[in-house]
Amino acid sequence: MTYRAKRFKETSGSAGRFRAAPAVVFLAFIFLMALFFLFSKKANYSTNEKRYLEEFPETTFEEISSGKFGENFERFFADHFPKRDLWVGVNAYYNLITGNNGAAGVYHCSDGYLINTPVSEKNRLSGNVETILEFRKKTDLPVYAALIPSTGYIVSDVLPAIAEPYRDDEYFKTISARLNENGVVFADLREPFRQSAEEGTQLYYKTDHHLTTAGAFEAYRSICAALGKDSIPKSNLKTDTYHGFYGTTYSTSGFWLTKPDTIDVWRDPASDGSIRIKITDGNTVKETDSLFFYDHLREDDKYPVFIDGNHALTEITNSRAPQGTLLIVKDSFSHAIAPFLSENYRRLVLVDLRYYKASVSELCNTEKPDQILFLYGIDNFLTDGDLAWLN
Repeated sequence: MTYRAKRFKETSGSAGRFRAAPAVVFLAFIFLMALFFLFSKKANYSTNEKRYLEEFPETTFEEISSGKFGENFERFFADHFPKRDLWVGVNAYYNLITGNNGAAGVYHCSDGYLINTPVSEKNRLSGNVETILEFRKKTDLPVYAALIPSTGYIVSDVLPAIAEPYRDDEYFKTISARLNENGVVFADLREPFRQSAEEGTQLYYKTDHHLTTAGAFEAYRSICAALGKDSIPKSNLKTDTYHGFYGTTYSTSGFWLTKPDTIDVWRDPASDGSIRIKITDGNTVKETDSLFFYDHLREDDKYPVFIDGNHALTEITNSRAPQGTLLIVKDSFSHAIAPFLSENYRRLVLVDLRYYKASVSELCNTEKPDQILFLYGIDNFLTDGDLAWLN
């Protein structure tokens, strides 16, 4: 063999080994990750995402033969991938720096805000408005409605330059006109919210889609005006502040480096001892004497401190409040507003159609409210598929 041929053979061998190195490293990585996945302890709850993770799927013949096992195992594997929170965060910040802000449905905004992207134009607005009007035809009771504007609409100055438009003006005008012309009094919160925000009030949390307590109080004042009630003075209320609140937009975004919110509890000390709450979920009934469930303040998601979060039916009685019953068909935005409204009514009955699957018309016959209020966040109202249970 000539010297040139020998060198060529040696060089070719070296080049081949060099080209094979990445494949070897990749296979080794996959093997190590597989070992880590198999032998690492599996958590059943994600603190960052605030949800229970997928359990290992059933291995029955039916599950395997139908293909459901494979689908369920994919979800299980995705939920328990080694260092999943790390990779979710890396992906979120990679999307941010490469110009794909909002890829997970949440915009990374200035001043520490994480804001849900706008709801699709293909939504349930028309159908949900007509469902309320059908309900209105069946009752002689006065019916009211209030919708909380979207965060991105009110604090648009913090949005990224690439943000899609928030169509609150279009939606509110349509809803207001249709409801008002058919006997439903609509409380339009856009102007008072804009004015309050311009004055420097933080109406929404930065890591959550809900209203702050200050925002809830602003909504309460406008709702009282529509209901014909006098709102209580803010000076009546005592404020307690709690730190370390991470909400829903934080948990879905992957932006784990975001600073937490604080959460305030505003309460009227004069009502201490006069409050009773009854919470009903199916056959389960819980009763207590406080509007605030302080145990939730030990959790990352502290918003359920207000009336214990989501339940099918919640009844609030305030023995020192004026006579009268208000029935509220609601989503979770009402939770921080209800403690204020409890100062204006002897009884509040809150029904959540995501969990309450009986007729609201029949509930009205039982509870005999004086007024009925529909209270939703605009985004939830546009996407809600449970209003069908109303009638």
